[in-house]
Amino acid sequence: MDKRSGFTLIELLVVIAIIALLMAILMPALERAREQGKRIVCLNNLRQLMLAWNFYADENDGKIVRGDIREHDGDHPGEIPWVEKDWPRNTLSDQQMIQAVKDGALFPYTNNVRLYKCPIAIFGEWRTYAVVDSMNADDLDGGTMLKHRTEIRNPEQRAVFVDDSGATPMGAWSVHYVQPAWWDEPPNRHGDGGTWSFADGHSDYWKWQDPLTYTFNYTNEPEWKHVVFPNSLDIPRTQRAVWGGLGY
Repeated sequence: MDKRSGFTLIELLVVIAIIALLMAILMPALERAREQGKRIVCLNNLRQLMLAWNFYADENDGKIVRGDIREHDGDHPGEIPWVEKDWPRNTLSDQQMIQAVKDGALFPYTNNVRLYKCPIAIFGEWRTYAVVDSMNADDLDGGTMLKHRTEIRNPEQRAVFVDDSGATPMGAWSVHYVQPAWWDEPPNRHGDGGTWSFADGHSDYWKWQDPLTYTFNYTNEPEWKHVVFPNSLDIPRTQRAVWGGLGY
């Protein structure tokens, strides 16, 4: 009689279990690699925006481009924002938001709409990056708003652009100055951390240390907004990058 060889049911189950185990081991590593790749693209976008930001200053006698997006017109007479008004997003079409980027003061130095958006932007976002308030946007909470590049001390430590988390619809981003508290949502788009660019032209990834910071989501504003956290490890570092120091 012919004897047919094949897998027994137990052998098949063992093979399936091994494959499942390998997948469980490899998938987190693959996801981390995917996120790191997107983070690299985001950091490059921020570096390119910093080149445009510095080119603008070079051609305008060192003046810093307007950092807000029509939130504070009275503080910026005659100044064109780095991006024109693209908020509130739920009332604008995709084409209107794209045009707002093209009409901004930095677009002639970039000429690429893609540079304004993180590769993991949420649906409906055409601009994810924001300028921190101190860089010619607002003197929020007693902090000093800078208008000229010569006013920047330690440019390698002073943030200019941040990859906003997506909930704030306006163009500038801020943190409190006179108390250890968040104002806008913590930038938390990349693996429990956020990406920044600095006045000397470099960009960097900051991984948050406090669980409250990196567990932020779009529905938990009351847990952190304007709440004082005297022992925060993340807020003082952010305040120094935005304002150049602490106001308390």
